[in-house]
Amino acid sequence: MEHLSKSTSQPLEHSQEMITGSEVLLRCLLKEGTECVFGYPGGNVLYIYDAMVGNPDFKHILTRHEQGAIHAADGYARSTGKVGVCIATSGPGATNLVTGIATAYMDSVPLVVITGNVPTTVMGTDAFQEADIICMTMPITKHSYLVRDVNELPRIIHDAFHLANTGRKGPVLIDIPKDVSNQTMLFQPSENISIRGYHAAPSPNQAAIDDLLQAIAESEKPVIIAGGGVVYSNASNELLEFVHRTNVPVTMTLLGLGGFPSGHQLSLGMLGMHGTYTANMAVQQADLIISIGSRFDDRITMNTAGFAPHAKRIAHIDIDPAEIGKNIGTDIACVGDIKAVLEYANTKAKRSRSDNWIQALKENKAKYPLHYMDSDTVLKPQFVVEMLSKTTDGEAIITTDVGQHQMWVAQFYKFKHPRSFISSGGLGTMGFGFPSAIGAQAGNPGRLVVSVNGDGGMQMCAQEMAVCAIHNIPVKIVVINNQVLGMVKQWQEIIYDNRFSHIDLKGSPDFVKLAEAYGITGLRASTTAEAARIWQKALETPGPVLVEFVVPKEENVYPMVLSGTNLDQMILGEFE
Repeated sequence: MEHLSKSTSQPLEHSQEMITGSEVLLRCLLKEGTECVFGYPGGNVLYIYDAMVGNPDFKHILTRHEQGAIHAADGYARSTGKVGVCIATSGPGATNLVTGIATAYMDSVPLVVITGNVPTTVMGTDAFQEADIICMTMPITKHSYLVRDVNELPRIIHDAFHLANTGRKGPVLIDIPKDVSNQTMLFQPSENISIRGYHAAPSPNQAAIDDLLQAIAESEKPVIIAGGGVVYSNASNELLEFVHRTNVPVTMTLLGLGGFPSGHQLSLGMLGMHGTYTANMAVQQADLIISIGSRFDDRITMNTAGFAPHAKRIAHIDIDPAEIGKNIGTDIACVGDIKAVLEYANTKAKRSRSDNWIQALKENKAKYPLHYMDSDTVLKPQFVVEMLSKTTDGEAIITTDVGQHQMWVAQFYKFKHPRSFISSGGLGTMGFGFPSAIGAQAGNPGRLVVSVNGDGGMQMCAQEMAVCAIHNIPVKIVVINNQVLGMVKQWQEIIYDNRFSHIDLKGSPDFVKLAEAYGITGLRASTTAEAARIWQKALETPGPVLVEFVVPKEENVYPMVLSGTNLDQMILGEFE
């Protein structure tokens, strides 16, 4: 039987004492400012969980699935700008984190992921619940550590937080064998950071920025593409000043929403596959493209050969040099932290020659707004999102799952602030929306958090309603229920000639009864009049509430640009 060596918790300043690796972990997490850890215990992390007993400073939320834990940590990180932390045991516990790690990696979200492993004495023997999580996650982590010596643990934790939240941010994994978590050491917090070969962010090249500013001053049809990097670098105010100085209109990527105010007169809305008519046409007609924190992914460029055909120059501002020229050829490369680049740019920026261009774009916005056919008999999902936007005045933190509802939120919710839109962009992870809202609410206890889900994705994470009920986490859970895998249905309808295959979600639970089973208030609306009344009741009800909005399955997301076609080849639906 393994011997448990555990000492009484002491204040952080009394650090010269013999303690276990598990207590070292908790103290180092607290030293890094960790407010809450999301996790799920198992055999090979039991020493760590035992160290939590009697430690009033350490807050842990038990989710109902490891994937719920890492998505909650992700939502916490995106909404606060701090590092999210989650813990799981070895084997299936660790592998259940893989989707969440990939989600965070694709979207550059800072996480420290802690997994247990079998004791070092049996590693490599296919021991019970042994899995090589380091090798499995190597392509989807910024860095990984296997801790073989407890004396290395303080430095590793300190370095992991630094790596996760500097440069191009991302998830860092720390794998701790069970015997290491019980080894003792004379605790001394690590103070110095020395990571060989790691440079968080290069200093901006002022000559390249000067070149960009000159190109803007000469441009008649410039467009800024604002991506998630604007949000992650906390550069929203600098971007707003930059736009005011240069008079350049802005279109946002999905993850860039909130980085520039949706209601601003120079906002063109989102671009790409389901972008606005004005944004897509502006990119195709522009003479200068300025990507700020966007990686030119395929959902915004569509057919790269036909992307921005009239652009004389394309500029790219990004902290990661690997993104420059990766997807779209770049004429002006400004590598560096976006906030630092824009701070320098704002000292010398001049106005573009864009007055006629701005007027033309305003006319386009008036002529081709986002549309949908409203109804007196059925509840339209676009109406629901507009209602959410108006009743919250754009001040809520909105998390979404993945699918049609995600695109309707991107189109019809008017975001005012950065870190107010939380969604899985690069990986498109169903099941992300609701757990990420739990994390966002934990990190922002004074904010209204609304989680918008489809009936498909909600069933991948519904068990986390127990967490909201137990801890009275006041997330307002919206389920847009059309009884079908909506986005898959839309593709099968438009691209596969109405050959519908395995998309019917009939037989899903009664979401109101399911919420009530977990101890959460459940409400339902299926008409416009009901929707307004029921939603107001949800806002006035303390604690978590689930609201199911029953909508028709025939509704599609428009505009839509088919894969392989150009941005300006939009399907406009009923308004063709």
